[in-house]
Amino acid sequence: MSPTDHPVLPDRYELAPGLTISRAVTGLWQVADIERKSGALDPTKGADDLARYVDAGFDTFDMADHYGTSEIVTGNLLQRFLGQEERPRAFTKWCPPPGPMTTEIVRVGVEERLIRLGVSCIDLLQFHWWSFENPSWLDALHEMAVLREEGLIREIGVTNFDAAHLHLAMADGIPLRTNQVSFSLVDRRAAGQLAELCSGSQARLLAYGTLCGGFLSERWLGAEEPVEIADWSKMKYKRFIDAAGGWEVFQGLLRAVQAVAVKHGVSLPNVATRWVLEQTGVAGVVIGARLGENMHATDNARLFSFGLDEEDHARLEDAFATTTPIPGDCGDEYRKPPFLTASGDLSHHLDEMPLVHGKTTVPHRPGAHRVLSGSKWEDIAGYCRAQRIGDRILVSGTTATAGSDRVVAPDDAGAQTTFILDKILAALSALDAGAEDVVRTRIYLTNETDVLAVSRAHGRIFGDIKPANTLVVVKELIGDYCVEIEAEAVL
Repeated sequence: MSPTDHPVLPDRYELAPGLTISRAVTGLWQVADIERKSGALDPTKGADDLARYVDAGFDTFDMADHYGTSEIVTGNLLQRFLGQEERPRAFTKWCPPPGPMTTEIVRVGVEERLIRLGVSCIDLLQFHWWSFENPSWLDALHEMAVLREEGLIREIGVTNFDAAHLHLAMADGIPLRTNQVSFSLVDRRAAGQLAELCSGSQARLLAYGTLCGGFLSERWLGAEEPVEIADWSKMKYKRFIDAAGGWEVFQGLLRAVQAVAVKHGVSLPNVATRWVLEQTGVAGVVIGARLGENMHATDNARLFSFGLDEEDHARLEDAFATTTPIPGDCGDEYRKPPFLTASGDLSHHLDEMPLVHGKTTVPHRPGAHRVLSGSKWEDIAGYCRAQRIGDRILVSGTTATAGSDRVVAPDDAGAQTTFILDKILAALSALDAGAEDVVRTRIYLTNETDVLAVSRAHGRIFGDIKPANTLVVVKELIGDYCVEIEAEAVL
């Protein structure tokens, strides 16, 4: 297929100086789904399939370390462009298991991506982390920033980060360019705080799931609700549809989208994707591809041939009003109920992850346990991070300290609060408790102008729990800390 088969070519977006991408990014996550049924793809034939996308103007590809052989197939394609100034762009992801993120571990993870892609520099390396209670995610990003300075990574991104942790990473000096998140007419969470954050920073959104695994198409308009679903993608997005109000509500949304599509003479998927493209902070949409099957290039290109007007947005907003907003923030579907993933409930997976801290008994108090974080000050001053006596847990005053003495996100009280609360939750987890068990928090703040930012960060965790709380402004804290927090929990 050649570009002359569809005169409309994908729009381009300058993601970073010198890094221009197709706004319709070809996603390769379904390679894993194909290979689980038929075995590994032939790299040469797979690259031939990718070359067809390049010929059609879709020259940007998104993959991951766990998307089967997607990196190897893409590496085969990239070898065909050696020495050429214009070449396809390859975005990949590194999704390490939770644990210490040392210089060596991070370098090995990045070098494996380089080897599989057959390149000396990764265009965009996106980092995924399962649980923010383990602070090693921030260590990993700092190590990636060092490798970026060395030239092994061109730009750094993250995947499925909520607004609070995206802000925290940038406030701590990580030069993030992207956050890849679910974003669709069904899942509109990214249009909130993430969009606001992008409007004031260099970070941009790469949106996946824009067609809900194919459910946002004419095929499902007026169709019966599916009982059995075979592929992973539809398993996942059927859960989103259920969470948004169910099949009948979804049919109402489809009818509204179809009316807009008929008006513009385009397809229903065109309208669904176009709506996401027009949202604040969106650099591109990731459209999944099943290599060797219909590539839909002509139809996908049409989404750049029109724009949505006020009437269209009003019609869609009316349809949105009948749906139930997907709960939480982006990425929550992987970390807390309701688990809106292909495999459903991930609580067993999260329960298997190693805790950040272990608990030890208190020698002089039978039945009591405490948590030590390893801070040098615990021995110097003689205290512990947290202690459980019976059903009561006391958490010491906690600051945004990474490692032994590095201040996280200096001068940003909101970001520090996010990091502190993650540390408190990690201590509670070691003592068999969680946020829902917290009955009191105390916040010490050095600048009263930070009250709103700190309160919002506190409310993100405790908005529904609503423990007793005291917030006081103090003259100063030791070091460059803006805020310190202590907590009490009762089981």
